[in-house]
Amino acid sequence: MAKIQWKGGALLAPVPPALVTCGLGEEKNVLTVAWTGIVNTQPPKTYISVRPSRHSHRLIKESGEFVINLTTAELVRAADWCGVHTGKKVDKFEHCHLTPAPATAVGCPLLSESPLSLECRVTDVISLGSHDMFLADIVAVDVEETLIGKDGKLHLERANLAAYAHGDYYELGRRLGSFGFAVAKKKKHPSRQKGGANQKK
Repeated sequence: MAKIQWKGGALLAPVPPALVTCGLGEEKNVLTVAWTGIVNTQPPKTYISVRPSRHSHRLIKESGEFVINLTTAELVRAADWCGVHTGKKVDKFEHCHLTPAPATAVGCPLLSESPLSLECRVTDVISLGSHDMFLADIVAVDVEETLIGKDGKLHLERANLAAYAHGDYYELGRRLGSFGFAVAKKKKHPSRQKGGANQKK
């Protein structure tokens, strides 16, 4: 397949249009962050990259805390709106009818409407150029009860999560496989197993 070479650019996709909540005392805000991900398992660590000019940058830097709230298809309009407006001039929670709720391990609020929230405590702030990266420990995870099966397993596929790719939002759809399916051994059909009910004798 032929490819054309461009200069380096931020074209990784899809990415999560996460709604990040933060706060300092009575001052709280919610911003949309696409530059986020998991960087370590034990201890669980994540990051968000935020422009220093953003209103939330100061709140996160001074408090050392934030919450990553996963965005559903129903929350996409709010995520888009929060991504283009500043908390310096408007209460985004009120405008978008979003509900701040107390977190369990950090002082800033989480988003009640989000099905899963990662409570984070900043360990390092790394200046990268256009953005500062807030590297953080995930100190608690808040999960909507309806996403937990009777066996205690998380069923995040029920959440209708959204993704962002090159300027457009998408709802996650058809499942293509589960982790490890490419190397899993195929199960034999019962009729082909020795002593199967349909085997001719």
